[in-house]
Amino acid sequence: MPDLYAVIGNPIHHSQSPIIHMEFARQTHQDIQYNAILAPLESFAATVSAFQQKGGKGLNVTLPFKQEAYTLSTRLTDRANAAQAVNTLKFDQNHPILGDNTDGAGLIRDIEVNQEIPIAGKSILLMGAGGAARGVILPLLERKPRLLAIANRTQTKAELLQTQFSSHGQIVSGHFQDFSGESFDIVINATSASLQDKLPPLPIGLFKETTLAYDMMYSQNLTPFLIFAQQQGARYLADGIGMLVEQAAESFYVWRGIRPETRKIIEMLKNNR
Repeated sequence: MPDLYAVIGNPIHHSQSPIIHMEFARQTHQDIQYNAILAPLESFAATVSAFQQKGGKGLNVTLPFKQEAYTLSTRLTDRANAAQAVNTLKFDQNHPILGDNTDGAGLIRDIEVNQEIPIAGKSILLMGAGGAARGVILPLLERKPRLLAIANRTQTKAELLQTQFSSHGQIVSGHFQDFSGESFDIVINATSASLQDKLPPLPIGLFKETTLAYDMMYSQNLTPFLIFAQQQGARYLADGIGMLVEQAAESFYVWRGIRPETRKIIEMLKNNR
């Protein structure tokens, strides 16, 4: 019998994770079965328990359950603790529910390896202060940027993140408009605006020609954020497809101890959308 894995969320029909992980399994000769599970909004813990009782080995967790997965975990990795959110669950006898967060590792690898842009010494603007932003702050700071700025519509949320992570590197926070006229080497959209096909309230002047504009979300066409960045002169544009595949590869490594090759899968997903 193959080992059982799945992605769990609500909604879940759009998930690319089964395609990605079954391709990882084929590539690495791992005997697994990977499915998608739609969990009722009020029954996440019960759905996880049922999967575990069936012999499930691990779950990827997507919206809106990452905070619940964090609470459910009996042991947490340092990066999950920092993020206060879990996107990867691993089940074994010694630690029934290990909670991890691979989002930051996926983002870092996509920027530094796939986009070929080192983070060390760079100025970074992270837009948003929700779970998506929180999950990548520590991994970004560990790469030693010159500055990490966090911008958010509700400034107090950005300030809380600045306080939490200030001991890890040079970090500032503010409202979106506080950074008007300040250009950055990397601008990352971690807001949910692209999910509604909307543009975050960006000030003018964030983008240089050499700026990498990075949207954690992805769609068939350029997101409004990437269109705006392009109009403002940014030459380097990337959406979240690469991060999606790289965080999945990190989860696969947590589960199986093998790191799959990602570039061909990223290209496949880009060509199929």
